Amino acid sequence: MSSERSEAVRVGLVALFVTALVTSQVTASKLLAFSLPFSLPLAGSTLVLPGAALAYALTFFASDCYAELYGRRAATVVVNVGFTMNFVLLALVWSTIFAPGLPQAAQPVDLAAFRNVLGASTAIVVASLSAYVVSQNLDVFVFHWLRDRTDGEKLWLRNIGSTATSQLIDTIIFVGVGFVLFQGVPPAEALALIVGQYLLKLAIAVVDTPFVYAVVGFARRNDVVTTPVSAD
Repeated sequence: MSSERSEAVRVGLVALFVTALVTSQVTASKLLAFSLPFSLPLAGSTLVLPGAALAYALTFFASDCYAELYGRRAATVVVNVGFTMNFVLLALVWSTIFAPGLPQAAQPVDLAAFRNVLGASTAIVVASLSAYVVSQNLDVFVFHWLRDRTDGEKLWLRNIGSTATSQLIDTIIFVGVGFVLFQGVPPAEALALIVGQYLLKLAIAVVDTPFVYAVVGFARRNDVVTTPVSAD
């Protein structure tokens, strides 16, 4: 029974990671705007970020849980397999876009809108993949570096610390490549985007910490892992 639970937790975390990753790619084209009751330096009173940010934040939650339960090597494998799956997603999406179809009059959706929404721009794709491969591997590295420094205790510290570090790098690369390099966004506007996105991502990292404890605690109570480590 414990082996069945172990597989369920392992597969569930990998499935959550890949699902959130794929969703972030599909939703990246919409810009979100969150109004604040106060004004922040550089960002102002509105946090502007790509639609991918919400789903993408879940990938760090899943990878941190996975790293805690199954180790650095296993988490790195999941991250790099996920990177490959990005190209599979792009191949499937663009093959569907270019595949012959019925005339527009017989289609249930507008073909131009279908392409615009699913066929992300080159800038977004390059920025997203560049940010992903650096930040996700950094997240796993920092998570286990903090784990070694705290003798396996203070799970909250490595969850927030690794995500805060990797999400900062992720945001800088994504905005720098996707908006500054490819679209010529002025540095001041890019900095506002970076601050806004990072603050929301940092807030999500803090909020998801109890859920990391819940997943790890459930796994260890049900003997999902064979070498439990204190999750203080």
